[in-house]
Amino acid sequence: MSATGTPALLRSFPRVFWVANVMELFERAAYYGLNSVLAVYLTATTATGGLGFTESSVGFLQSLIYACNYVVPILGGALADRYGYRRMLLVAFSLLSVGYFASGHMSAYGAVFASLLLMAAGGGLFKPIISGTIARSTDESNSGFGFGIYYWMINVGAFLAPLVVSLLRGFSWRWVFMASSAYCALMFLPALFAYRDPPRPESTKSVAEVARGAALVLGDARFMLMIVVYSLFWILYFQNFGSVLWFLRDFIDPAPANRLFAAAGLPFRFDAEFVTVINAGTIILLQVFVSRIVKDWKPIRTMIAGLAVGALGFLCLAFAGNVQVFVLGIAVFSIGEMTAHPKYYSYVGLVAPQDKKAVYMGYAFLYGVFGSLIGSSLGGALYGAWLKPVAGTPAGPAAARRFWLFFVALDLLAVGGLYLYDRAFARPTPEAEARARRIMLGLYGAFLAAGGAFLVVAVSGPISWKTLVQALILVTLGVLGLLVSRRPRASA
Repeated sequence: MSATGTPALLRSFPRVFWVANVMELFERAAYYGLNSVLAVYLTATTATGGLGFTESSVGFLQSLIYACNYVVPILGGALADRYGYRRMLLVAFSLLSVGYFASGHMSAYGAVFASLLLMAAGGGLFKPIISGTIARSTDESNSGFGFGIYYWMINVGAFLAPLVVSLLRGFSWRWVFMASSAYCALMFLPALFAYRDPPRPESTKSVAEVARGAALVLGDARFMLMIVVYSLFWILYFQNFGSVLWFLRDFIDPAPANRLFAAAGLPFRFDAEFVTVINAGTIILLQVFVSRIVKDWKPIRTMIAGLAVGALGFLCLAFAGNVQVFVLGIAVFSIGEMTAHPKYYSYVGLVAPQDKKAVYMGYAFLYGVFGSLIGSSLGGALYGAWLKPVAGTPAGPAAARRFWLFFVALDLLAVGGLYLYDRAFARPTPEAEARARRIMLGLYGAFLAAGGAFLVVAVSGPISWKTLVQALILVTLGVLGLLVSRRPRASA
């Protein structure tokens, strides 16, 4: 792109485009700033200012919080189209600022959970408004560049906010929550005085129409099988907000990195928040370079390559005896993420029926629902059972290798699964649809059976509320999956 072309493109965007991007920057700063250290705060001892929850209970909490961030936008987009973007922005920022503030002032598990759910609801309402604003304030001539700016803003927020957290937590954990609350509260000003609704579609979807669209997509076994396979990679991604942070805390000596900071005169200490800094910084530095390399590759080849690189990143963690290898592992995984994920949406477009691409693209995010629900809970449970008891003992390094190699195996399963999916299921033939339906019916049946087993465990003796909720989630997924898979396919 020429030097003269770039300024012209920048001037082609209306004011609402830039206002939306500023909002995205601050909202992502609030989100990544807190979540870069949330798992550490919740599991830190009360003597050090934390809440003293177990890794397993925190993984369960995070699984639902992160899943809400992916599910709520389904309803949020419909509400924004019906009631107006600006009005729903004010609702979203209210929920976000109150949720962040309240979660930093609660100590009981249930109260923290409820406050974070409030935050997640606000984030879910916010997400489709901003992406919708970007889409409706750009056109074919500048859309690609506009969304590039949008994704760059996301990563700038994810890079800068944890650095601020590194300074704030030196005063108090509560300051971290208050900073995230303040970022969102400040956005009331542009929402009230600078934001104007972009042109909206003449017809908007009702909640019932949204539900019918969801049933259409969820009932497509071939599409859902692709989502399940790709979700295996995102189980690894969500370890970055839980088990990776605990591993750094319990197994990695940060002294070499701290000496480097001191020599450079930087007021930082290498801690949990730098996992997010490394991830976002790697994407900011290398995304354009990586995109150029893979721009002419087929989507499936690019996704498989990205997932394989992600596995190499977690393989580094399995042998991370020092902070340098740990940093390398996070950076390599980030390269895998930035390689695979942009082409994922292209692949969804290839798999989706020709006349329903827009509907299917609206549910492409489901990889995050499965990845977070399974990934955060699984990581927390396994860390508490496998690693926490041996931290600081001679058995620790071997246990850590087994732990991370388990996730490497999941990623390699995703690599093989994507290859087989592209060969046997990607094309919409009756045979492929029948095979996919049998597989998904078996998977939904397994969810239902597992939910029943969890339910028995939950009510045997004193009620385990955590296990009971897990049972209800599994039973709900199983029942709904079986219902939508067996019903006749309807048109969009």
